[in-house]
Amino acid sequence: MSKFRTTARARVLAFASHEFLSITQWRRRLLFWTGAIVVGLSAVFFAKAADYAFASFRQVAAYGWWAPLLITPSMFALLCWLTQGAMRATRGSGIPQAIAALKVEDEVFRTRLLALRVAIGKMALTLAALLGGASVGREGPTVHVGAGLLYSMGRRFGFDDPTAAGRFILAGSAAGLAAAFNTPLAGVVFAIEEMSGTFEHRMSGTLLTAVIVAGVVSLGIVGNYAYFGEITAALPLGRAWLAVLLTGLAGGLAGGLFARLIVPATTGFRGLMGRLRARQPVVFAAACGLALVLLSLLSANGLYGTGYAQAQDILQGHSHTGPFFGALKFLGNVASAWAGIPGGIFSPALAVGAGLGENIARLLPGADASAVVLLGMAAYLSGVTQAPLTAAVISLELTANHQMALPIMAACLLARATSALVCRVPVYKALADSLIEGFEVERRKAGRGLEIAGSPPG
Repeated sequence: MSKFRTTARARVLAFASHEFLSITQWRRRLLFWTGAIVVGLSAVFFAKAADYAFASFRQVAAYGWWAPLLITPSMFALLCWLTQGAMRATRGSGIPQAIAALKVEDEVFRTRLLALRVAIGKMALTLAALLGGASVGREGPTVHVGAGLLYSMGRRFGFDDPTAAGRFILAGSAAGLAAAFNTPLAGVVFAIEEMSGTFEHRMSGTLLTAVIVAGVVSLGIVGNYAYFGEITAALPLGRAWLAVLLTGLAGGLAGGLFARLIVPATTGFRGLMGRLRARQPVVFAAACGLALVLLSLLSANGLYGTGYAQAQDILQGHSHTGPFFGALKFLGNVASAWAGIPGGIFSPALAVGAGLGENIARLLPGADASAVVLLGMAAYLSGVTQAPLTAAVISLELTANHQMALPIMAACLLARATSALVCRVPVYKALADSLIEGFEVERRKAGRGLEIAGSPPG
């Protein structure tokens, strides 16, 4: 009888300690869900505020061509100055910061990149960049904000061991992208392909739940919409598939070139730009802002902001951007990236791809122009990020178009292979590695300083 009671007690204890009934696991789940709601609300607020900020810039710019000459270089210089010290982690897209924090299981490094003040600063300074007309997007910064919010919440409530913190970073990044674009599937694919490179089985449910919750929050506030509207384009099998080849090659080459230009280097033209920026960062940023304004004077609709409106007009076939919009937007994006100010490259990359696709469509009069433009957007994004699955899924979800699945995936794969010939390391990985390398150098210097301080006098 005693043996039976012991066995029964052991079974009860085993059942109570099961992962599903674990109090610790339920605390973690509730924190994930709450954090995902916060990320979703933040993404919606960020989107609305970004639209308002850029609309304010357009109103001021409408006073005359001279207005951006005063506003944009000044804002670039101010943002560069503000991000010199403690807010340095707010520079750029934000996705490299999240990737670097995921790779390096060091609390000091992670806090430096993802602290709550950094997340709030990222949002505020990206809005300031759009208020100044910078050619940047909000989607990458939303990923950074999502990672920072969930990481900070996890540490605040005791989930600060390296493995748990990494899960919060990954889930926050995926939820941020899903809520920013209203593309839940793209959020999951992005987390697997771009952020972690692997898919941990135990993380799958948590990741999916965070994406779903953030997506539901966005859906409940702004409704079920496609980012660029529903595009009914199609590309029948046959001669029209020449567009897949052309967009894949052109998007890959252009995307790889853009990635190569914005990745830091010590030699050549990029090395020269890096040295100029290091010597006079504020002046260099102002010069980049001036370059953006001068390039915009050559474009019918300007190169400021995300490029969302121009890309949508090109997709829907009633664009007045001119034949050189894609090339000019490309240069405007490079100028904004070189300035080192906060802001993402997702939406501006889609705008460049749309311009590129429009140019290729003129060479293929028998093909559906909207279909070729969509291929150009997907291929260029794949060329920039070298993440073909993410680029394909984002393009499909942004336009609510499933007829183009096969040609888009083919163009993205071709673009990724072509881009790798120009830029061997994917841009986000290269930028993340640069952050990690800087931290390692700093840590080694600190270690040598301690050794010198602790050595006996000679």
